[in-house]
Amino acid sequence: MDTRELNAMVIEGNQKLVKSFKTFLKHDASSGILLLAATIFALLLANTPLSTFYKGFLAIPVMVQFGDFIINKPLLLWINDGLMAVFFFLIGLEIKREMVIGELSTVRQALLPVIAAFGGLLVPALIYVYFNYDDPLAMRGWGIPVATDIAFALGVLAILGDRAPRSLKVLLLSLAIIDDLAAIIIIAVFYTAEVSMLALALSSCGFVVALMMNRFGVRRIGPYILVGIFMWACVLQSGVHATLAGVALAFTIPLRGNPRDGSVEKQPPLVTLEHVLHPWVAFFIMPTFAFANAGVALAGFSIEMLTASIPLGIMTGLFFGKQIGVFGFIWLAVMAGICRKPPGVKWIQIYGLSFLTGIGFTMSLFIGSLAFEDPDIGRQVRLAVLLASFCSATCGYWLLRLTGEKNTQATTEKTEPDVVAQQK
Repeated sequence: MDTRELNAMVIEGNQKLVKSFKTFLKHDASSGILLLAATIFALLLANTPLSTFYKGFLAIPVMVQFGDFIINKPLLLWINDGLMAVFFFLIGLEIKREMVIGELSTVRQALLPVIAAFGGLLVPALIYVYFNYDDPLAMRGWGIPVATDIAFALGVLAILGDRAPRSLKVLLLSLAIIDDLAAIIIIAVFYTAEVSMLALALSSCGFVVALMMNRFGVRRIGPYILVGIFMWACVLQSGVHATLAGVALAFTIPLRGNPRDGSVEKQPPLVTLEHVLHPWVAFFIMPTFAFANAGVALAGFSIEMLTASIPLGIMTGLFFGKQIGVFGFIWLAVMAGICRKPPGVKWIQIYGLSFLTGIGFTMSLFIGSLAFEDPDIGRQVRLAVLLASFCSATCGYWLLRLTGEKNTQATTEKTEPDVVAQQK
């Protein structure tokens, strides 16, 4: 074999590798797979001799200074306060789009996922409170089991393919978006320490400036990003969690008219930002957050650690509370005639979906890091979230797989026209 043939084989192999990688990135389940891989990698590092390297890496100090203004934090907090602000910014963009032109734009469309999300918030929180009501410190964790991880939940549905009707996916996405909005409010109201009114006022001024730019037709993305960085820095110093600056900024990004019908620009700034940020959030920010927060050392692990009130409240809240709250409230709403069951979806499939809402992971870990500073409690929280999310994902996957396999073709054919009609 001469050099030309060898080079040709290498080039062809590289092209196939790039093509396979692009195909993987386009698959709906790929972000969930990468998130799972980052979690497993963190767990391996935390439980091997490399644990010292893992902890040292996350403790690396990173400092940014502009004159007298200094932000000096370890790498872990830059991930949780900085990268996650971008994650919440994207969530805010999705919420705004859905409220203006999407599945939450009318009362009829939004009512069922709103009711389901409310049940999925209320019941897990009550279950957690039941186990921890007599411990003021433990009560700080009541918000941990109320959150649903969009990436993992939708990733499970994507793996199922046509076994999961499209209307079921629409319901889960709408429910998860409302769930995230509620989690954002919970963080702002219940997980905010001492507040610096001056820093908060400066951030509010930035928010007003962004609103005025929207009002006067500024459609370039750059000015909004600069204002957003200013808002983030101010909120970081205010005592309110910095990620909320991302949500506030998202609601100022222009979304004029309805981009779907071509009546205005096909790519408003909000839609452009969604398309640009989505792969970065899905394939970098969320796996990075999982890697930084899921590394739980299992040395000295015992069953007693999981039967303590905090982890027990989290696990039962996520696994049992979510399915009881989501399915129960949907069933009550449909039986009472308040809402209609999604077309082409069986009750057993809705029950399978309720299992998937028990995948707390990213948001639950995030709220857990805000609720408890004690490393021993934090370790229990991470273990509880990981176990409950794994059990919820496994049960939801197999229930939907077994119940959707026999009627795949019929369900798909019946669902699509109904969904299109409903969206119109």
